Amino acid sequence: MIIYNETFIIDDGVNKEWLNWMQTVHIPAVMATGLFNAHRILNVMDSPNEGATYCIQYHADTIENYYQFKDKHRQYLQDAHSKQFENKFVLFDTLMQTID
Repeated sequence: MIIYNETFIIDDGVNKEWLNWMQTVHIPAVMATGLFNAHRILNVMDSPNEGATYCIQYHADTIENYYQFKDKHRQYLQDAHSKQFENKFVLFDTLMQTID
């Protein structure tokens, strides 16, 4: 299984608004692409960063599904996020594969 992970460090002042927007707008839009079969929201409890840190993980059956998401959807979804929360977050992505 492939896991696409977005780690966000969010300004405290928009934490609740951001989490609501992610749950009602961003994550449903990512899932609507049909390229991921599950997602998970994680709160990083021992983050050394100021603000709240969250990981959003999306699970794909194949690497091809991830690349299709990356090529066709990721940029406009990240642009919408950036517009909504300009200068209120830091984002970095990681791509992982489970080991059986």
